[in-house]
Amino acid sequence: MWARALLGALLLACAVSARAAPQGEPEPELRALLAKTIGASDSFEHRFDAEVWLLDMSGRLSGIIKDEAQRLELLRLVHSEARRAKLSPELVLAVIEVESRFDPNAVSVAGAQGLMQIMPFWLKEIGRPGDNLFHPPTNLRMGCTILKFYLDKERGNLINALGRYNGSLGRIKYPDLVISALQRRWYRN
Repeated sequence: MWARALLGALLLACAVSARAAPQGEPEPELRALLAKTIGASDSFEHRFDAEVWLLDMSGRLSGIIKDEAQRLELLRLVHSEARRAKLSPELVLAVIEVESRFDPNAVSVAGAQGLMQIMPFWLKEIGRPGDNLFHPPTNLRMGCTILKFYLDKERGNLINALGRYNGSLGRIKYPDLVISALQRRWYRN
């Protein structure tokens, strides 16, 4: 137990120092925001795990999403939906980076919408035409479910599952982009 706590403290210290965070005590507003986000993060086994992951990923995402509250809420949602679907949250972050660059209002030339670029026809297919794909919880729920379905269909073959997700099965460009983003920005050892 103490070894896990020590490892966690070291990871936290590395994550914080690697992000060029302000020196000294954290701002009270940030402390309160982080405490609220961690308290609402029911997808983590332990509170400490939530704190380490959210701080680490928040630092990695800070160059893309400037607003701390928005960034932490999105990370909490991503973690929750990824875990619900039994996916790696880091893989979901890599897909979002490639699909929409974390723009919840993104629309592709093909008409896909939101963070994970879901095609609107899915709403009619599942009998929920009134749902909003620009609403991050809805988009993440659908995107994670679709990605997990393809990963299972492909028996864990990530290249093929990503190709199916993107509608480019048999071509390597899209899976390479996601895997590159995963290794470059989101990988955790």
